[in-house]
Amino acid sequence: MSTGQAGQTARDETERYVLLAQRFVALADTLVDDYDVVDLLDQLVQSCVELLDVSQVGLMLVDQEGNLSLVASSSEQTRLLELLQIQTEEGPCPQCVRERRAVTVPDIAASADEWPQFARAAGEAGFTSVQALPLRLRNDTIGGLNLFNSVDRPPLSAAEQRIAQSLADVATIGILQQRASQRASLLAEQLQSALTSRIVVEQAKGVIAERGGVDMDAAFAHLRSWSRAHRRKLAEVADDVVQRRLDPAELLAARHRH
Repeated sequence: MSTGQAGQTARDETERYVLLAQRFVALADTLVDDYDVVDLLDQLVQSCVELLDVSQVGLMLVDQEGNLSLVASSSEQTRLLELLQIQTEEGPCPQCVRERRAVTVPDIAASADEWPQFARAAGEAGFTSVQALPLRLRNDTIGGLNLFNSVDRPPLSAAEQRIAQSLADVATIGILQQRASQRASLLAEQLQSALTSRIVVEQAKGVIAERGGVDMDAAFAHLRSWSRAHRRKLAEVADDVVQRRLDPAELLAARHRH
């Protein structure tokens, strides 16, 4: 490696760590009394995609009944793969949550005997490896973070796994935090609210996609951009779209202007 290349690599690494520090601050900044759980977890997913060498990311939470539910994903393709894991109860994320530990799958094709439907669907989507990390604090495991890589990217390194787990830990602390004056049932209510909000977000994505003639990933980008530009909760904006209080054309036009 030439001196110039070495210098550029060092600058790239420095910039990456600066961005990582900024993301930790941004995640921590959401931990206020009335923070938006859905937006917090979406930030976690987007941070992993932007800061780590991963192709796609998905995140599930355990609901009040003890079942896994999808809360955030970086693409429609990943969303469908996560839903398959929930429906079939097979795959790295369900195992990660059940066993409360990280599950590393460096070769998804080799897992076909253990998880046939997941391995087939993941292969068709172009994924070759996956890392599932628990959202866990002490004895509480409230969900799992899935990091997928395609054939053009190697499995996550040990260092990147630690970074991803640290990001997940910050989000977990945010969800689990409770003040002494709050009821003991707050956690279950908070998680259930996040899952319910996600349903509304999915409905709004469908409305925006149909109105704008865009795919679901682009529809979500429009929804998220409007929410952040107007400093409103993602679920509130989604509900306005679904209830026709907010015209999808406004979201589509606003993002194009930006």
